[in-house]
Amino acid sequence: MHFELPKLPMRGFKDFAKHYLMIVLSILTALGLEAWIEHAHHQSSAEVASAQIEAEIRANLAEVDADAKEDARQVQRLDEIREAVTRDLKSNMPENLASQHILAMTKSGFDLHLKFPTLRHEAWDVAVANQSASWIERARMQRYSAAYANARDSVTLMTEDTAILMNGTGMVDTIADMETGQVQPRQFLHVVSQMRAMVEQTTQNLQVLKKQLEAALPDADHVSTKAVHAP
Repeated sequence: MHFELPKLPMRGFKDFAKHYLMIVLSILTALGLEAWIEHAHHQSSAEVASAQIEAEIRANLAEVDADAKEDARQVQRLDEIREAVTRDLKSNMPENLASQHILAMTKSGFDLHLKFPTLRHEAWDVAVANQSASWIERARMQRYSAAYANARDSVTLMTEDTAILMNGTGMVDTIADMETGQVQPRQFLHVVSQMRAMVEQTTQNLQVLKKQLEAALPDADHVSTKAVHAP
């Protein structure tokens, strides 16, 4: 900060006071201008960071919604297969016939087909790293922070659910046997039940995450989202 005042001869205390006041006002003006420029810079950085974060959350939300719908359709398909196998076993159908029935139902392909999005967080990481996150309005910042924390928790929860609900080796072995035209009906029932439970749990987790991500966005986004999904 640099400024120069005109050099005028001072005639008594009155001129000195004027000169002193000019110096004080010049300093205050310069400080005020500097503070305003800094505030404008912070505000601009916060707006850019908010726009990037909200765009990232919208992208994650779109993936979550799409994958949740795919998983819901997979649950329905696994339900149909599971119910058919259960009926065959309850009716004491011969094992070879039940096996043929299973192979016929799954001839177009049989796998877990579990969908879970790759949740992005680059915009959030950049905002935290360059400190622009600290200039975002407090309430908005809390919503953003909660959205990314919930996204991380969802990934962890899915990993834990997979370990609890799935017998990966059993599923892989069963699918390998089916590729050779062989399947044990009761073992298959256990595997398809595990697969269904896993996909259904993931679908529920994604539905919860969807609501949490929506809560991080402005109210206008909620209205537009409802309008898009309205029947």
